[in-house]
Amino acid sequence: MSLYKKLQQRALEARPIRIALIGAGKFGSMYLSQIPRTPGIHLVGIADLSPERAKASLRRVGWPEEQFMAATLDEAVRKGSTFITSDASALIEDNAIELVIEATGVPIAGIAHALRCIQHGKHTIMVNVEADVLAGPYLARRAAEAGVIYSMASGDQPALIAEMVDWARTIGLEVVCAGKGTKYLPAYHASTPKTVWGHYGFSDEQVASGDFNAQMFNSFLDGTKSALEMAAVANACDLQVPEQGLGFPACGVDDLPALLKPMHDGGILPRKGMVEVVSSIERDGRPVFRDLRWGVYAVFHAPSEYVRDCFLQYGLKTDTSGWYAAMYKPYHLIGLELGISVASVALRQEATGATGAFVGDVVACAKRDLLAGEVLDGEGGFTVYGKLMPATESLRISALPIGLAHKLPLKNTIKSGQIVTWMDVKHDTNQEAIQIRRRMEAEFK
Repeated sequence: MSLYKKLQQRALEARPIRIALIGAGKFGSMYLSQIPRTPGIHLVGIADLSPERAKASLRRVGWPEEQFMAATLDEAVRKGSTFITSDASALIEDNAIELVIEATGVPIAGIAHALRCIQHGKHTIMVNVEADVLAGPYLARRAAEAGVIYSMASGDQPALIAEMVDWARTIGLEVVCAGKGTKYLPAYHASTPKTVWGHYGFSDEQVASGDFNAQMFNSFLDGTKSALEMAAVANACDLQVPEQGLGFPACGVDDLPALLKPMHDGGILPRKGMVEVVSSIERDGRPVFRDLRWGVYAVFHAPSEYVRDCFLQYGLKTDTSGWYAAMYKPYHLIGLELGISVASVALRQEATGATGAFVGDVVACAKRDLLAGEVLDGEGGFTVYGKLMPATESLRISALPIGLAHKLPLKNTIKSGQIVTWMDVKHDTNQEAIQIRRRMEAEFK
């Protein structure tokens, strides 16, 4: 039975999937816009540090006022309405809720919420890729031990890439490379929340619409989000990451199989089984023909001459040899697609992308010369950006994870482009997120 049919059945039985959303920002708002049109779903509660912001998000996406004015969780359950609070723990601990969506984007908060979900037997959909890369392998293992699901979020590119990789492997194809597109120039690594809107070309009217966060959007532009998403894909799909970080080659969809293959076959990869992000613009700023800025892809290799011939017969774009081909999806719809994860986890007991190994890591790299005493401000900020690297190497050099590079004062001067290490910052070893990260490093060493 299709997911939609299963949702309809739950609605007919008056037994909806009862869910909670933590974080009503851009991703959360996009999903909120779809809930009223999805059968078998009851959003029991929303937790946000600003309940008024959550209410504003609901109004903006078209919810009627009476639908989110429940005074208590019990009232929300009885009346099929939604309770809004600043207390995420109250939602996680409520017995009526079976699934929690973590969409805060704050890694320390994401880890805390996931741990509490596991403790209280709740499935977790981790929109918060920052938290997933910081401690996802540890959280996924603890969730499995507790008999609950820890899942990536459909609509986000890592889950869509993982789905594509799973598709290729399930039909017997070897995945050579997988990843996404973005707009990239080397200068973007130095971008700050003050310069981000000019690079995006967003108007003042767009930015004023209510759910555009400058630091969050800058984390996409400065390379941090791409690094995080590729680490998440590597950890979910057991793919390798480039030793020197992402290369961001300029590449359109027609050139994916020609470029993203091993060097010994004329491509740019050191070996098969890698992640990489392709740029939608050339280094001189010219647009790439048929770019993949908003999409995802997988390059795979034919296992036999017969399959190679099938690639050609059915119109797949291949390299000149015909052995390498690519499949791609040109767009992703972020929170609009999240309902796939909710339905899959609740109705099929299947994650839409599941973190497993600790292969890739994302570390803090200085955007400019930083002085001792300066305070790091995390992803998308003014001080550091996230760089992808093999987890073995980040552990060897004791690199500071980008997910923890927030509100930490520097003990040492750091040169522009230099990786920040644990020895360079003052940090509290009693902080929960730091303790979880250290446990993960020991467990997956």
